[in-house]
Amino acid sequence: MEGVKPRVKVPKKAAVGDVITIKTLISHPMESGQRKDKEGNTIPRQIINSFTATFNGQEVISVIIDPSVSSNPYFEFEATIPEAGEFRFEWVDDDGSVYEETKSIAIG
Repeated sequence: MEGVKPRVKVPKKAAVGDVITIKTLISHPMESGQRKDKEGNTIPRQIINSFTATFNGQEVISVIIDPSVSSNPYFEFEATIPEAGEFRFEWVDDDGSVYEETKSIAIG
């Protein structure tokens, strides 16, 4: 889908054991499949149906998204940092498209 853009905010560094806040937003119209167009035809469902975040390959959060979520889904969550590494974020669309973003965090 055109115009879909993930955005992620992760601190660039943290101390071992720090709890950090991660913020994610993906620009997406999130069509629920319940609305009708001008001609009365149902507009097909087109939503981000799942979101997953991992750190160095370990799952941090996994969310199944229902059609009732608003457009441009925003997630904010906390994670404890055990070591330097990389966060990987993945959003999956109904059409099978996968949108990914990665952010590294250093120990400092």
